[in-house]
Amino acid sequence: MAESAEPVELIRLDDGVQSVSVRVLSHEQDNYDAEIVIESDFVNATVRTGFDADDIRAWGSLLDAVEEDDHDGDDDSVFAGDWPQEGRTAYLTFVADDPYVVEVRDAPSTQICVRVPLDLKGDWITGARERHAAVRQVLGV
Repeated sequence: MAESAEPVELIRLDDGVQSVSVRVLSHEQDNYDAEIVIESDFVNATVRTGFDADDIRAWGSLLDAVEEDDHDGDDDSVFAGDWPQEGRTAYLTFVADDPYVVEVRDAPSTQICVRVPLDLKGDWITGARERHAAVRQVLGV
């Protein structure tokens, strides 16, 4: 497995008080070893996860879906999406509510779920897209 000199941050959702991030630690071909990191005044935690190149592209699709749901406005339903796909490893459930919520789920291992509300500002999705594009370029995805 090829180790990175420093972790590459694929996802960083941060409201200045608490955050959830995903850092790629190493990769071999299209498989990535990573960690999900929660930082807040209440809980600080890290859980290992893994994903592949398709999951990196899927993060971009999830951002598209959140943005489309934001502009839809006709429906009172709340968009929620998992990343990476539920069931294989620890994953995030992103809930586009007010405030946004990220649930970090350590399934199928411990079954622990930590729910982190985030007061993301209006331009957060632009920053998330820029980070996504930069990481895709660095990783060659």
